[in-house]
Amino acid sequence: VQLQASGGGLVQTGGSLRVSCTTSGRSLSDYNVVGWFRQAPGKEREFVAARRRSGGYTYYSDSVKGRFTISRDNAKNTVYLQMNNLKLEDTAVYYCAVSNVVLSGIYLSANYLYWGQGTQVTVSS
Repeated sequence: VQLQASGGGLVQTGGSLRVSCTTSGRSLSDYNVVGWFRQAPGKEREFVAARRRSGGYTYYSDSVKGRFTISRDNAKNTVYLQMNNLKLEDTAVYYCAVSNVVLSGIYLSANYLYWGQGTQVTVSS
């Protein structure tokens, strides 16, 4: 499977941006979980959001809860991350990934099987 992330860019604080991730080779529905992670310069990759195939349950890091929304369009094999009220600290490369992990491992990047190439999101003041 290949994952292609897109939609990153430059936005001012308080603004909104939506990044997308489209799979090819295999269906997004073949995986239990689809997630977004991000990595800022000099920092480790961190969990942002995830969505389970079963039940559509969603999970967010505390830093983005209430501002970001993860959604998916199975017909388009695409997962989205809508980011509102962006802050300077949201600046990072955003990566999408898929996994078959159960709930307890959903926050760990090591449990994800395939990754997109990343898309840069830069928030300026």
